Amino acid sequence: MDSNTFIRYSRDEWKEFHQDAPEIEPIERLAELVSLNDRLSQEDVRAIYGPMLHYIDLLIQQAMTSQKQKQNFFGEKRHKVPFIIGISGSVAVGKSTTARVLHQLLERLYPNKTIELMTTDGFLYPTAELKKRKILHRKGFPESYDMQRLLDFMIQLKTTDEPAEFPVYSHEIYDIVPGEVQVMHNPDIVIIEGINVLQLPENQNIYVSQFFDFSIYVDAHYKKIRQWFFERFQVLMDNAADDPDNYYYQFRDWTEEERNNYGDEVWYTINHLNLLQYILPTRERADLIIHKTDNHFIDEIYIRKY
Repeated sequence: MDSNTFIRYSRDEWKEFHQDAPEIEPIERLAELVSLNDRLSQEDVRAIYGPMLHYIDLLIQQAMTSQKQKQNFFGEKRHKVPFIIGISGSVAVGKSTTARVLHQLLERLYPNKTIELMTTDGFLYPTAELKKRKILHRKGFPESYDMQRLLDFMIQLKTTDEPAEFPVYSHEIYDIVPGEVQVMHNPDIVIIEGINVLQLPENQNIYVSQFFDFSIYVDAHYKKIRQWFFERFQVLMDNAADDPDNYYYQFRDWTEEERNNYGDEVWYTINHLNLLQYILPTRERADLIIHKTDNHFIDEIYIRKY
């Protein structure tokens, strides 16, 4: 990271920043929030997410005051403008864990506010459309997302009090769930997680990240991410062995060599390529970077200076 842009804090330095704030209580059923093959301990919650939560709380309070002053200045009828947090990073790096844990902590911190969580996977084109466009092999790349629909959702979320609908993606069927949507009803805080949330698509006048009040990038060396991807891939195939409706069921009779060869192909032709070309270049657009090392251990935090 550019030292002119970010301040680096070691884990020990970072955990001291919430020493005067109430201590974060342990999260019940923490394991249910942790993504497949990820890891997170109660100590991580206290040392990493505790200071992060208090820092975000400071930003939320500032945003609420600023929004109220703006509306008063222009004599506008007040409507709720949600505070939006974006979370990005590679496939298999642990974005979903970060999003779910942060969601849980924010719900605890603000019991009277509506906190929503969404993944941008729902804005992928359905498999049939990807095949029609001949880009199924590019699933996860920028062109595989319906970015206009995502931007329309963000605009509605930020500028109106109307319910905002978004599509649902299933990792079990590896596709958009036909006809199913979820709805956000005038939320106070929204967490949006996805590999593409900090990207700047071509031929767009506005970007998803322009709607964020705070953004997080989950980072690790690509060799470690590759290892985590392979470990997760194996678990997904094993778990689907008795479920004919699961996408990974088709691999149930494959040999270890066949699985490894297919995993290599997916990693190098899709995930690694996508990481290097489109995801990693967005890292320094984030406000906070979580850096991981062996076994998903968080060893450093980087905070934008401005």
